[in-house]
Amino acid sequence: MTSEDLKMKKLHISRALRAALIGIAVIGSAGIARADIKDYKFELVDQSVQAGPDKVIAVRLMNIKTGKTVPGAAIFATRLDMAPDGMQEMATKIALVPGGEPGIYKFKATFGMAGRWQLSLGAKVQGETGTVESKLVITAQK
Repeated sequence: MTSEDLKMKKLHISRALRAALIGIAVIGSAGIARADIKDYKFELVDQSVQAGPDKVIAVRLMNIKTGKTVPGAAIFATRLDMAPDGMQEMATKIALVPGGEPGIYKFKATFGMAGRWQLSLGAKVQGETGTVESKLVITAQK
């Protein structure tokens, strides 16, 4: 084998190694890509509740792409009012109930009258930038 043949062989090996490393980098970075904050949403566990004091509302935080619930979110904004029925000034206090299943968040509130109530939520998901915001409509029945 001549020195020219050895140089060509080294060049081919070098190119193949470079291509392999680039491929590994591309595949590896795809595995650690984070979800977009738009890939998360809140869903009501039950669409209705009985009107009255100390009623519990359960919501699940879902990763839309994986279909799995998301535990450990920091919920920092909550509001419950009758905006769907044109009475946004009719608001009530709402409190987070600790514990429960991972990815399921429970709140206690008083539903002063029957009708449609809007639950507005804001949350931070661990490891993600941005805020998950949802407005869910729950019906209080007599």
